[in-house]
Amino acid sequence: MAYETIKYEIAENILTITLNRPDKLNAFNGTMQQEMINAFDAADKDDDVRAIIVTGAGRGFCAGADLSSGANTFDRDARRGPVKRLASGAVDYSDPQVRDGGGQVALRIFKCLKPVIAAVNGPAVGIGVTMQLAMDIRIASEAARFGFVFSQRGIVPEAASSWFLPRIVGISQALEWCYTGRVFRRRKRWPAASSARWCRRMISCRPHGRWQRRSPQRPRRCRWR
Repeated sequence: MAYETIKYEIAENILTITLNRPDKLNAFNGTMQQEMINAFDAADKDDDVRAIIVTGAGRGFCAGADLSSGANTFDRDARRGPVKRLASGAVDYSDPQVRDGGGQVALRIFKCLKPVIAAVNGPAVGIGVTMQLAMDIRIASEAARFGFVFSQRGIVPEAASSWFLPRIVGISQALEWCYTGRVFRRRKRWPAASSARWCRRMISCRPHGRWQRRSPQRPRRCRWR
């Protein structure tokens, strides 16, 4: 399959999936959703793929949902056509069209049969960070930024992140990140020991410029024999 929004490259039994919309900081759209699901389907079927790296093209990992369509970004009827409704007019949540697109990607990653590593080369907010929660390991360059910014958009956390995040960093840290919506970096030194402990659970750090050269070493150790 020819991909429009991602790159699919295999070398030394390691698949690298690169989010490839650098002009938009790799913002997530419906096409990227379908292509990522397809890429993980293909990886699971390919015995030559023993580990997977997910990274971003250009200076960002993923800037979250593509908001170029304005308010229609979160209007299911506008984006996917009318969804089923009950006699009362309420949305019928049994309709597959209603499902959270980011959640479909996160759950597909979670079900992947191969080890999945996020190589975070720059800003990762919204779906850009929540998709990583379903991955096995997260490695960040010093240029990486993370943000669970949903409270700043008046929406709830998506992509099953309300399930994944507390299990990785604990309920208190998860709530602080989601309530404030602040964007933070992974630093080697943190002012509070507790913050350092929780962030180390989620993210490993590599010096900017060196992390890309070194990142294949870990998937080589993790890949299935």
